[in-house]
Amino acid sequence: MTDSPLPCPAPGPRSLRVRPLPERAGRRAGGEITLASRPLWERTLHLLSVSPREVCRLELSAVTFVDLGGVSALAVTAQELPAGRRIVLDRPPAAMPRLLDMFWPGLQAIDVVAR
Repeated sequence: MTDSPLPCPAPGPRSLRVRPLPERAGRRAGGEITLASRPLWERTLHLLSVSPREVCRLELSAVTFVDLGGVSALAVTAQELPAGRRIVLDRPPAAMPRLLDMFWPGLQAIDVVAR
């Protein structure tokens, strides 16, 4: 996985921004995950899914909103990971774990870390 930033839409309060994590492998996202930002979100998830690392980390403390479609893309990506791989969500917005539990209960490939 490359450490270069993914192309982002013009900055704004509602746009999604994604950058590499400086201290470890993974990505940091901020802004809103909506229909408008879905292409960037799905590219981010794809990059994590093809990473050779066993653990794919997403730091989401700056995500202010996520819609069901964004959570669905995350769940589908997790379901398609090879056995033994997982995605760690670091400080996701409160709606994300609730939606995962509601629509994808028992999804083993996602761990939520709330600090």
